[in-house]
Amino acid sequence: MKNMKVTITASLVFAISAIGALAFASGAATGVTADEALQKLIEGNKRYVESKMNACTETTTAAREKLAKGQKPYAIILSCSDSRVPPEIIFDKSLGEIFVVRVAGNVPDPVVLGSIEYAAEHLGSPLVMVLGHERCGAVTAAVDAKGKAEGNIGAIIKTIAPAVKKAKKECKDCKACDLKDKAKLVECAIDENTKMVAANLTKQSPVLRHLVKEGKVKIVAAKYDLDDGKVTLFEKK
Repeated sequence: MKNMKVTITASLVFAISAIGALAFASGAATGVTADEALQKLIEGNKRYVESKMNACTETTTAAREKLAKGQKPYAIILSCSDSRVPPEIIFDKSLGEIFVVRVAGNVPDPVVLGSIEYAAEHLGSPLVMVLGHERCGAVTAAVDAKGKAEGNIGAIIKTIAPAVKKAKKECKDCKACDLKDKAKLVECAIDENTKMVAANLTKQSPVLRHLVKEGKVKIVAAKYDLDDGKVTLFEKK
């Protein structure tokens, strides 16, 4: 009986792994590479900035019915929940193109990581973009934090705190306490938080680490400008 349980368990694990492999192969069958996916995002953002958006015209009944049978998004976007930063709009994308995970401060917990893993491993999405944005309220709260925050907001502030600490240490203009310098500190902390989240994804997720190592997934960090609508990529050091 014991051997039978081991055999059944091993078979189940194999079956699940096989299904995952098939799903990834199916998603990758679209032929969109990570660089091509990134280019699609950049082009869509350019249309958005120039007020030449066309994604809505592509959202037809036929497209919706086709997507009802399955999805193959070519990019995963981990962005802030801020109402001014909806990825589908700022990248001018229609149904089924991008897999969006939104959370205040664009910080991942196990559920967020699992969502990204699902899209990367089982849907075959080759690109992960961590998207921060100007004047982020979550990062501002972390900069202003002087004690334990009420409710579960404290968990967000705690996660962003290392980025604030790094910004204070490395941003020379953020030493004073007046409003102008605080604004600079917030922006510096937003940049650090976005880059740290992107860099840590492979440390927090063995699945993503494996996919990146195999060249099946690329991770990038970017920032959205609330004023002009432009998304700018951070260069890897």
